[in-house]
Amino acid sequence: MNKSLEAKLKTLPNSPGVYFHKSATGEIIYVGKAAVLKNRVRQYFQSKKDFDVKTLALVAEIEDTDWLETESEIDALFLESEMVKRYMPRFNVLLRDDKSQTFVRIDMKSEWPSVTFTRNPADDGAKYFGPFYNGFAVKKALRYLRRVFPYYTKPPSGSRPDLDAHLGLAPGRDVTSHEYKASLRKLIKYIEGGRATITNEIERDMKRAARLREFETAAQLRNKLSYLKELQRRIMFGDKEFLDISKDRALQDLQELLALPKTPSRIEGYDISHMSGTNVVASMVVFTNGVSDRSQYRKFKTRVEHNDDFFNMNETIGRRFSEKNVKAWGMPKLVLIDGGKGQLDAALQARDEREVAVPMIGLAKRQEQIVIHHTKSNVQLNKQKLDELGGHYMTSDTFTLVSLPHSTHIVKLLQRIRDESHRFAVSYHTTLKRGGQTKSKLDDVPGIGPVTRKKLIRTFGSLRGVQAASEQELTKAVGQSRAQAIKAYLSQ
Repeated sequence: MNKSLEAKLKTLPNSPGVYFHKSATGEIIYVGKAAVLKNRVRQYFQSKKDFDVKTLALVAEIEDTDWLETESEIDALFLESEMVKRYMPRFNVLLRDDKSQTFVRIDMKSEWPSVTFTRNPADDGAKYFGPFYNGFAVKKALRYLRRVFPYYTKPPSGSRPDLDAHLGLAPGRDVTSHEYKASLRKLIKYIEGGRATITNEIERDMKRAARLREFETAAQLRNKLSYLKELQRRIMFGDKEFLDISKDRALQDLQELLALPKTPSRIEGYDISHMSGTNVVASMVVFTNGVSDRSQYRKFKTRVEHNDDFFNMNETIGRRFSEKNVKAWGMPKLVLIDGGKGQLDAALQARDEREVAVPMIGLAKRQEQIVIHHTKSNVQLNKQKLDELGGHYMTSDTFTLVSLPHSTHIVKLLQRIRDESHRFAVSYHTTLKRGGQTKSKLDDVPGIGPVTRKKLIRTFGSLRGVQAASEQELTKAVGQSRAQAIKAYLSQ
């Protein structure tokens, strides 16, 4: 261990956080989390007799270590996962054990929603929270929260309360679906960072119940308040915007490189997905303070399907910056388009038609070049910062292509946003494609609803049977007007 690092380790705090081990070239080679940074990071440089070969190889390469403090362990869990996905440190792969990203899933559309865990979030309308890189700690936190906000871990069945209900971990049979969902919304609010608000609400309700002499209710609320305070002493969920912007090198470097007036605290990424112009969809992902913010994601189904990504991107950006959506979603500090000159130009045209002035750049896939329009991107390339980062640029009459070393913080962040927008778009496209594969031609017959379709299939066995049926047979089954409509449509 060099003297500079030795002196730096003496300043390690006693708080939870995430640490970054770096090589001599400044490459981040390992990202980890710690309940107490001071204790965890120093372990790497103490006795090595219990280290395996891979850990010894890691320690041999460490030349520098940085860290970010977080409010709690759960914040560290979330941040660790995000940073691993951003930087893809090689030793996180080599040293991988039983870790895997975990999402908390709550399907509020169900009558009796359950709280479950999954590694692969689906585009099914449910709420997903995460990802968390350490599933054990997340499940532990949810167990504590369950005392305050009882929930089902699987859909309820039968008329008698189960053991969880008797223990106060699941709602009793006297609780209605509406009341249960209200409790779950408080749980979601807590997960999303509303600890103080929820605590104040419970304390207010407790005092009101005491004034009304509803002492049993007041006692239950007092217990919930006690559980919440216990949770804060153990492990707790933090705000989405827990990351200190001033410490995120990627955001700082990006602001300086593009001469942005403010730190890009909200970055939106866009991508298009389709198959030969069918089921054309677009994704909007949001990164708040450098971290993915899944609750802000949005998806678009194009109104006119084209096998033309430029056209589709133009429509998407035009809809995003409509007056209605700007009012509902706010404005980003920076927009990243997945694609090169053509996609960026199409997006800029749509943005200008909406008369907004959001900075907008592209990221070309082949060489991971940042694409900047000379006059429309609303950014100014800082060539001094570019030299400092070891990059270079090429310019044409209209665009500038910026190349940075792939190990830089900026490239890692932009790649992460681009990859997430691509994943989200493909997920939505796949959902629509699967739905289309099960669609029948009868679904498109004007004036024919699901009840009539079921009756036709039940009567004639299949679509082929309906097509082979005479108009008289169809009239007997569904009436003359519908029979004529079906016959006319299927004969086209």
